[in-house]
Amino acid sequence: MALHLCKSIIFCSSKNPSFRYKSHFSFSFSILFFSTSTKKQAKNALAVSDFLLQKHQLSPETASRVASVLTRMKDPENSDSIISFLKENGFSKSQLERVVKTDPRLLSASLEKTIKPKIKIFQDLGFSANDIVDIISSAPTVLHRSADHRVTPSLSVLKSLFGSSSEVAKVLKRSGWFLINHLEKTMVPNIEIFKSRGVGMEQIIKHIYNFPRFLLHSPNDMNKFVKKVDEMGTCRSSKMFIHAVRVVSSMKDENWELKLKHFSNLGFSDDDIFKMFKKAPPVFAVSQRKLKNVKEFLLATGKYDISCIVSHPIPFLCSLEKKIKPRMQVLGILESRNLIGKWPSLSTITVMSDSKFLEKFVHPYSNEVGEVYMANR
Repeated sequence: MALHLCKSIIFCSSKNPSFRYKSHFSFSFSILFFSTSTKKQAKNALAVSDFLLQKHQLSPETASRVASVLTRMKDPENSDSIISFLKENGFSKSQLERVVKTDPRLLSASLEKTIKPKIKIFQDLGFSANDIVDIISSAPTVLHRSADHRVTPSLSVLKSLFGSSSEVAKVLKRSGWFLINHLEKTMVPNIEIFKSRGVGMEQIIKHIYNFPRFLLHSPNDMNKFVKKVDEMGTCRSSKMFIHAVRVVSSMKDENWELKLKHFSNLGFSDDDIFKMFKKAPPVFAVSQRKLKNVKEFLLATGKYDISCIVSHPIPFLCSLEKKIKPRMQVLGILESRNLIGKWPSLSTITVMSDSKFLEKFVHPYSNEVGEVYMANR
């Protein structure tokens, strides 16, 4: 087929000289068009870059990033007004650069219809100028969101939960996802899911602070996570219940199954796995390598067995090098010199604060273990 087509082209060009001329003309025109287009784009990008560098003294990195996305500045005066407006409202040079690098298209937005109304919403709700700057710097895309359908409803939900604008600001500085997500369809029903299962608002609020995206799952997914936790035997009245759901929500189904299989490969029975999950769900978010290293180290001490680890799985959440090993080394020295009769429980060793451990096991025997302990910290 290809050979036949090739022959046809040769035949046509030999029979009709104008064919070669037209083909050559089209090909030359295409090259000229794309060459001209490329030069024009390069020229426009350079103009954008120069505008940011010369007019507003932004960094070359920022100018290059914006110019690579915003290859043409349709209305330089509008872009100039936007940058000037943000400066006037307290944005520092570094914050301004963060905003335009994250969302270069903001410089082509409408100052009057898109940007000013969002700033005014925050001002009307009592947010301080510094808080507004910090929030928008951390999530510039909020300026593109609908004022009536997204920003105002989300802020209302957050204010009903946290009370003051200053508290809402703390949450938004941690994550701008709350202003991007539809809270009335995600977080609000998810809160009700946990409240209906006996979880107190204090715990729920802490999770919003510490794990911002957790309650932004779809309610359908959240119910599936809750069901999986129920199947693991975690009591809904337990303070670990919401932690368990969060850990399960952080993994895909196949990763969750691999995690359970890894515990099994480490020598833990199904019953052991269920017990550890009930006691300390965050352990199941620990990497496989760390689980293996901590388990092997604890067993190698000869002081703790699998049943001790199952009863007190918290060591999996501690630093092996900075906490567990230095403390075990101190206890080993003290035992070898008959300064302690019995090793403390695994729970005591890992949960005890640094100040308490120093007070009980290091300071009284500083000549024997002081330097050793501090050298391994």
